[in-house]
Amino acid sequence: MARILLADDDASTRDLVRRALEADGHSVLVTQDGAEALEQLQSGGGGAAGGQAFDVLVSDVEMPLLDGISLAEHALKQPQMRVLLMSGFSEQLDRARALAGTKLAVISKPFTLEDVRAGVRRLLG
Repeated sequence: MARILLADDDASTRDLVRRALEADGHSVLVTQDGAEALEQLQSGGGGAAGGQAFDVLVSDVEMPLLDGISLAEHALKQPQMRVLLMSGFSEQLDRARALAGTKLAVISKPFTLEDVRAGVRRLLG
């Protein structure tokens, strides 16, 4: 299964999304903002065995310090990386879709956990 980096400033959303993705067998590293997630991207996950790179970034768009779109731009420089962006703001989703490609998917809030799981499966498929 995939190694996923999850970035969201809302603790309850982070916990729900993490549990849903782990239930699908993925390994999930949780971060609470874009800056912390960028540090993990750049280090390959810090304490991970062998420094294995992430396969997927799942990120909220609206976060302090570094927003999800800027984070996605950094992540997409890695050839293996796929990105799932989540937002409740339509103008932010339009901005996110400008990055569009086969390596990026966008879901609107409110979303179901199945929406997140399906989005990740699509990106990995």
